[in-house]
Amino acid sequence: MKVLVFVLFTVFCAGQLATADDDIKLDEGVLVLTKGNFQKAITDNEFILVEFYAPWCGHCKALAPEYVKAAKLLSDQDSKIKLGKVDATEEGELAEQFGVRGYPTLKFFRNGNPVEYNGGRQADDIVGWLNKKTGPPAKELNTVEEAEAMLADNQVVVVGFFKDRESAEAKAFLGAASAVDDQPFAITSNEDVYKKYDAKCGSVVLFKKFDEGKAVFEGEATEEAVKKFVATQSLPLVIDFNHDSAQKIFGGEIKSHLLMFLSKEAGHMEKYTEVARKVAKDYRNQVLFVSINADEEDHQRILEFFGMKKEEVPSMRLIKLEEDMAKYKPEKADLTEENIKSFVEKFLKNELKQHLLSQELPEDWDKQPVKVLVATNFDEVVFNKDKDVLVEFYAPWCGHCKQLVPIYDELAEKYKDNENIVIAKIDATANELEHTKITSFPTLKFYRKGDNQVVDYTGERTVEGFSKFLDAGGVDASAGVPDVEEVNIDEADEDKAKKDEL
Repeated sequence: MKVLVFVLFTVFCAGQLATADDDIKLDEGVLVLTKGNFQKAITDNEFILVEFYAPWCGHCKALAPEYVKAAKLLSDQDSKIKLGKVDATEEGELAEQFGVRGYPTLKFFRNGNPVEYNGGRQADDIVGWLNKKTGPPAKELNTVEEAEAMLADNQVVVVGFFKDRESAEAKAFLGAASAVDDQPFAITSNEDVYKKYDAKCGSVVLFKKFDEGKAVFEGEATEEAVKKFVATQSLPLVIDFNHDSAQKIFGGEIKSHLLMFLSKEAGHMEKYTEVARKVAKDYRNQVLFVSINADEEDHQRILEFFGMKKEEVPSMRLIKLEEDMAKYKPEKADLTEENIKSFVEKFLKNELKQHLLSQELPEDWDKQPVKVLVATNFDEVVFNKDKDVLVEFYAPWCGHCKQLVPIYDELAEKYKDNENIVIAKIDATANELEHTKITSFPTLKFYRKGDNQVVDYTGERTVEGFSKFLDAGGVDASAGVPDVEEVNIDEADEDKAKKDEL
């Protein structure tokens, strides 16, 4: 009777909370953890992945169905790995104990010892990462049936065909398998498996359920070479940008990206991605091709980052992540095979000039005490050797920048009649300068007359502090209170958060 009641209750609730042993509840296969049961959970389970979440967090909501799916996949595999979750807004002590600073934060516990989870956010990625952390780096395939089942269960599988496990190539393959967490690896010496997949002994083959279906590693098999091969070939020729793929895109080996801004509503996705795939094959190891649905509200910030308007879609841009987010704009926006290939070729040959954002110069830019700068008039005003120029690089969304406005306005009013000093500001999110890169807001720089020497202002952000600095000709850049660095660090974090959203 007790079993029957439990079954009926589970079916009736259809995903609501069900009581498990020792007051640890299950929510769709995920352990619900609190301060009272947390220690027991990580003690009783050799392997457990715990998500610290906030109910209002958008990323947590996006992860939730994948997390439940991952729990089911592990259950279906009769795995002893468990998934748990902690509402960090309710369990503040637990969140503080494990250093939770953002949501969601995932930590993997092995025999009670925590390590950071750095895998993907889709169910297959989660399960793959966990299986890697708890089992051999590469699964042994002893039969064709085992191989078929593994390929059927995964989007990507990397298989090493090695009979001599002590060979340098096999060791390199297994080294890569240990290092790569987000893709499943397998190894086999079975002749029937070799024949089934027409593979040679000593080869590494990546099987995938998209594009060409598989890729064979070529060249000298070192651990780094195999890792790069997997990182490159495990992504589609054109990868769609979304919450789940963002980590693979920005955290991948390839740092040069061709971004195609398309409208799904207008039918652009299939039309242009098919064209792009033809070009992407030739540049797979050099440039990552990414499609972005410009219809989605969450992607509007990306358009803003490139200075684009919705009316420009469909269009494309290139970006170098490792070089200060350098951006490039094509001469022809049409997404034809010829234009895409020409754009990429010129980019790789360093024949493109960096595309810098600039606002339109306001007609009244110099009518107020604080002069308004944009990219087009910056050099003319700032590098005037007859004047000392103090420039604030700000962001419209920056809280510290907003707090500085009345102080900066008062400072400009004080020096408005001084012919040797200019107080100016520039929106650094909408105007880019090839010679100056800003990493935090607000950033204040002093351009000294005569030699145009640039001095970073790190002093007190008061009218008195600024005045002392200006009257000294920018000599004492460190004048002021010593806690300015803390403000800069906060702002750097805020700036990083904005970039992370991209």
